[in-house]
Amino acid sequence: MAAGNEGNLRKQARQLENELDLKLVSFSKLCTSYSGARDGRRDSSDTTPLLNGSSQDRMFETMAVEIEQLLGKLTGINDKMAEYTNSAGVPSLNAALMHTLQRHRDILQDYTHEFHKTKANFLAIRERENLLGSVRKDIESYKSGSGVNNRRTELFLKEHEHLRNSDRLIEETISIAMATKENMTSQRGMLKSIQSKMNTLANRFPAVNSLIQRINLRKRRDSLILGGVIGVCTILLLLYAFH
Repeated sequence: MAAGNEGNLRKQARQLENELDLKLVSFSKLCTSYSGARDGRRDSSDTTPLLNGSSQDRMFETMAVEIEQLLGKLTGINDKMAEYTNSAGVPSLNAALMHTLQRHRDILQDYTHEFHKTKANFLAIRERENLLGSVRKDIESYKSGSGVNNRRTELFLKEHEHLRNSDRLIEETISIAMATKENMTSQRGMLKSIQSKMNTLANRFPAVNSLIQRINLRKRRDSLILGGVIGVCTILLLLYAFH
């Protein structure tokens, strides 16, 4: 009964190996045909989509899943054969079974390596072609939109020049404002000095005190009017600059 079980496992292993061999050959041909079709399309400078590109991608995904399933089944059969070999008990029989098991394991390893290598090559080719296709689309878009791009560039240059003029006008406004501030600071110092002297005179001559107060009121009014004019002018200049 045990021998029959071992023979059944070997039979299943050989069937799976034969299926994997056929699948891997078809898988490799698919990768080669995909690469050849893409190269031929690129050499002919054809910009139309590859008609069978999507069908080949679907076929690749389907075959990859089928091969992975077969590899999983073969791995399970090898594991069962290993369990049977460890429980056989006869040294001479164990040696023969170990040799058979090792041969099946080597075949599984070779098929797994070939599958991953072919799959990686296919994915690399597809990624490269997708990247080249994207670059070609960008080039075509640039060629078809060159007139629009020139118009946009001209508008950008005009806007840049307008911004530069606005910046220059703002800098001039700030310079005028700073000069005005320095001038007013100097005048305030002078007025404080005059006011101090006049206060001294007012203390000596009461009649002059009334005149000084009227002068101070007029000075404050003039200062408020001057400050308001400067503020309005500054706001108008800023509005003009950013218009």
